[in-house]
Amino acid sequence: MSEKITVVALGHRALGTTLPEQKIATKKAAKAIADLVEAGNRVVISHSNGPQVGMIHTAMNEFGKAHPDYTFAPMSVCSAMSQGYIGYDLQTAIRAELLSRGIYKPVATVLTQVVIDPYDDAFAEPEKIIGRVLTKEEAEAEEHKGNFVTELADGTYKRILAAPKPQKIVELETIRTLVDAGEIVIAAGGGGIPVMEQGVSLNGASAIIEKDLTSGLLAQELNADTLLILTSVEKVSLNLDMDNEEFLGEISVADAKKYMDENQFAPGSMLPKFEAGVNFVEKGDGRRTIITDIAHAKDGFYEKTGTIIK
Repeated sequence: MSEKITVVALGHRALGTTLPEQKIATKKAAKAIADLVEAGNRVVISHSNGPQVGMIHTAMNEFGKAHPDYTFAPMSVCSAMSQGYIGYDLQTAIRAELLSRGIYKPVATVLTQVVIDPYDDAFAEPEKIIGRVLTKEEAEAEEHKGNFVTELADGTYKRILAAPKPQKIVELETIRTLVDAGEIVIAAGGGGIPVMEQGVSLNGASAIIEKDLTSGLLAQELNADTLLILTSVEKVSLNLDMDNEEFLGEISVADAKKYMDENQFAPGSMLPKFEAGVNFVEKGDGRRTIITDIAHAKDGFYEKTGTIIK
């Protein structure tokens, strides 16, 4: 097939937070995806799952508290649930938008496992706050089980998880086969279901993989042409919220690395987007990363706006 491959990474603002918000947000996301399909792209979609996986984790564990005969849901299971739930809404919205334009293309969600390194440094410094509010007694019980807990500003507590780097996408060949067949694929949601290899088994890990890094790895492994990261800003800023704030248009990989070294971008927010974008562009010819918001997705793709790394 001759069409170029574009991997679209949807941030949480493209998905909403509550169930009704997600229904509305995915319809807007579907319009941006349909624009890319109309332009002749093979499209693969990854997405955030922050609010959704937190909601699921909280609900499942509250259920476990109320029903002692049921076990608490591990993080990997909650991640899988979020992929199915978000994928369902995205599939439905994209299908409807394409049909309204006279386009028929199958849309498939692939539950995606991503292998992590059990010795990743992130496990020594967990940073992702997740789940329901805990009392002091519950927090102490979690720590006794070997889990990390952090105290919030209001004196309550929550679990805190590591954000290890993705090493390998388990279902990569399934995703590739669907893309080659001309299907629109939703994959690696929330950074993927975190798993560790133990012999022939894949065992779920208590972690949250940085979604932007997984999106970059997915784009790289599919030999995509474009990594389109849709976030909360039309263009990325230097010196954010300062008098000398500067918006970035097209920049080189060298420039991007320089800004990263200058600590211009917040860890866990814009920094992983640049890390993913730079790694993707560096490891192939003719590639580009575009960072913009969903309202400017089409213009960003055509390089009329957005921050573009080449």
